[in-house]
Order: sequence, then C-alpha cells, then structure tokens
Amino acid sequence: MENQVFVMDHPLIQHKLTFLRDKNTGAKEFRELVSEIAMLICYEATRDLPLEEIQTETPMGIATTKVIAGRKLAFVPILRAGLGMVEGVLSMVPAAKVGHIGLYRDHETLKPVEYYCKLPSDVSEREVIVLDPMLATGGSAIDAVNLIKKHHPKSLKFMCIIAAPEGLKAFTQEHPDVQVYCANVDSHLNDIGYIVPGLGDAGDRIFGTL
Repeated sequence: MENQVFVMDHPLIQHKLTFLRDKNTGAKEFRELVSEIAMLICYEATRDLPLEEIQTETPMGIATTKVIAGRKLAFVPILRAGLGMVEGVLSMVPAAKVGHIGLYRDHETLKPVEYYCKLPSDVSEREVIVLDPMLATGGSAIDAVNLIKKHHPKSLKFMCIIAAPEGLKAFTQEHPDVQVYCANVDSHLNDIGYIVPGLGDAGDRIFGTL
C-alpha cells in the first residue's frame, strides 16, 4: 500500500486543511477550500503525465517547448460531495471531460447504493481520476472504480482530501492497481462510519444542508 497511497504534506495543503476541518467554517469558505485543495492535489496526481516537444514561435524566435503527450484526462466526481472538487481540478486541466457517478450510503448497512452513472463516451481513451472528498469505509470509492473499470479506461487514480485507515485498506485491497492521492490519513471511523476527527459530512458542508 505504501507505493499506492500518496499523502500530500505540502504546507499550503495542510494549512488549508486546518480551516476546512474547523466546525465554524461556513459553506462558502468551505467550498472554496475544497476547490483549492483539490487543485493542489491534482497538481501532484498529474505529475507523471508524459510530455512531448514541439516548436513554438515566440516574439523573439523559435523555442523548443513541451506539451502533454496525447493523453486525455477525465474527472469523475462521486455525487454529491465530489462535485465540490471539480472546479479546482478543471482550473488545472480545462480540456478534461467530466463524468458523474451517483452513489449514496445506506445509513443502516453503510453500503453504497448506485443511482446514476454517466461517463464520457470516449472514456476508454482517457486517463480517469475519480474525485470524492472523503474515503471513509471505502465502499463508494470501490464501487465507483468497479463501474468505471467496466469501460476500460487507460488508467485510473483516486483523489480525496481525507482518508480513514479502514477505507484505505479496503480500497487498496480491492483495487491494488489504482493510486490514491489524499491530504491526510485520519485516526479511525466511528460506529456510524464517519471519519474521526475528519470534518463532518463533506456534502452537507459544501452545499449548506446541515
């Protein structure tokens, strides 16, 4: 799991995470922080994209420059909380396509229930990054990746902000081929499946539905 999970310890990410956790942070600021942290994690998650050289005419002459080599990206947020990360990642990769997977957690069984799946038609030609602020039990992330794998993307990564050890263990055992990028691994899950200390319900805090 060590080579599969990347915890972003960058000072800017950790600073913003502090305010994201604060129970007094309002919905507007919370949304902005989620977007900014997602942007910064995306910077690292796309570090391995290959480059190719091209010739670019500058005002002073011809320069040999680099562009991303042919790889197409798609971001797939898990509804609804994953929507909060989309603006941030698209600010880094504006040409990426966006799919959506709708899953909700049954509060009795804590198992995810699928209600929506819409992916780009050319997803098999794309590198896919799945977005969800919280990796708690891991159930939603596992199911979302299972759904996407049926469409045979070129590669898959999973981006979250906070992960629980239980969720990481379940996810990496089920999908050892999918890299995970997160800002922090917290202590544990409580008896109703919430991350401790965490930040509460990310979806409610993003959309102000507390």
